[in-house]
Amino acid sequence: MLFIDLIGSTAYATERSPQEVVDTLNRFLAVVVEEVNRQGGFINKFMGDAALAIFGAPVATEDHPLAALMAARAIAVRLHEEVSEIQAGIGVGTGEAVAGNIGEESRFEYTVIGDSVNAASRLCDLAKTVPGHVLVAWDAVAQAPAEEQAYWEPAGDQVLRGRSQPTATGRLRAVAG
Repeated sequence: MLFIDLIGSTAYATERSPQEVVDTLNRFLAVVVEEVNRQGGFINKFMGDAALAIFGAPVATEDHPLAALMAARAIAVRLHEEVSEIQAGIGVGTGEAVAGNIGEESRFEYTVIGDSVNAASRLCDLAKTVPGHVLVAWDAVAQAPAEEQAYWEPAGDQVLRGRSQPTATGRLRAVAG
């Protein structure tokens, strides 16, 4: 799972015209969609200035942690280079989730539910406060090949909101480049 959410979007929106905000959001989300698609992920939903991407559903993918990490890394670099007027927190979680329709028969929505989804969301929130603004569950890094692991460094254990046990986290070694 990959969550991404703009930092300071309310302040950004109050200082610009609605059309400028929409244009910036569309450029931002285009980067997110392109990189998630490039790694075989699926944008599950847009939530205003945030997005949830899933890897491994609806089509099973063996290397979904690697795909999510690569997408997070590419998004961070591209946003820094191409949409530098904004910043976003990016969180990656990994683990089991239930993917399917939720809602009422006349208004189903395909989504994912599970602890890994919640973890990605909480990591996204925390990512807004760390250098590079990307925070991932270390489990995802541990499952990736050495070539990908080289891009990440431990960021300590965090007790995520709603949990009692700490989660080992990692962050990008560098954002640009």
